[in-house]
Amino acid sequence: AFFPSIANTLLLTGAVLLISVVGGLLMAVLFDQPCFGRGPARLLAIAPFFVMPTVGALIWKNMLLHPVYGLFAAAAQALGLPPVDWLGQYPMFSLILIVSWQWLPFTFLILLTAIQSLDPEQKEAAQIDGAGPLAMFFHIILPHLRRPIGVVVMIETIFLLSVFAEIYATTGGGPGTATTTLSFLIYAVGLQQFDVGLASTGGVLAVVLANIVAVFLIRMLAQNFKEERQA
Repeated sequence: AFFPSIANTLLLTGAVLLISVVGGLLMAVLFDQPCFGRGPARLLAIAPFFVMPTVGALIWKNMLLHPVYGLFAAAAQALGLPPVDWLGQYPMFSLILIVSWQWLPFTFLILLTAIQSLDPEQKEAAQIDGAGPLAMFFHIILPHLRRPIGVVVMIETIFLLSVFAEIYATTGGGPGTATTTLSFLIYAVGLQQFDVGLASTGGVLAVVLANIVAVFLIRMLAQNFKEERQA
């Protein structure tokens, strides 16, 4: 199960990063616009990040994704569609959805703070020059967010490589090895099969993998800082 666990770890990390960064960026741009009730809406948007991972996973498992009692099943029946056993038929997709829901508010909060630090005069000058919303996003907002996005990617990657509670509370690494990541495999081998030697080997490999990813991300951030200073 070692190589499937590596593939699952990379798939989970990459998919959650993509969803959280893209979704958090769009949410940050949206919530930066003045509108009625923006304060309470922001509070509700960041609320999932303060829910404990195990609690959030159980909420999704029993209240949303359950094929009999879940809200998704009720919505499917209301539309005349058969309910779906999400954790049984689409376990990795369900896990990605749960973890993305938990990390999306973190990305949103960091990027919203970065957007609010943008000089308003720069936006006003672009609007006076005739720049539309898309031009302002791609040429002003997005370049301004390069450093915050890099920091978000680095922090999330380090934490996503060690996702455990969500897997333990929902799929248990199954069906088979469909959602078994490296961290969960180490737990299963060491504490369920009592093979401490093999689990220790997996732990060493996990540390090596995390360090390789960390070095790559830190170098990427350093290169971004160097380019900004030269500019």
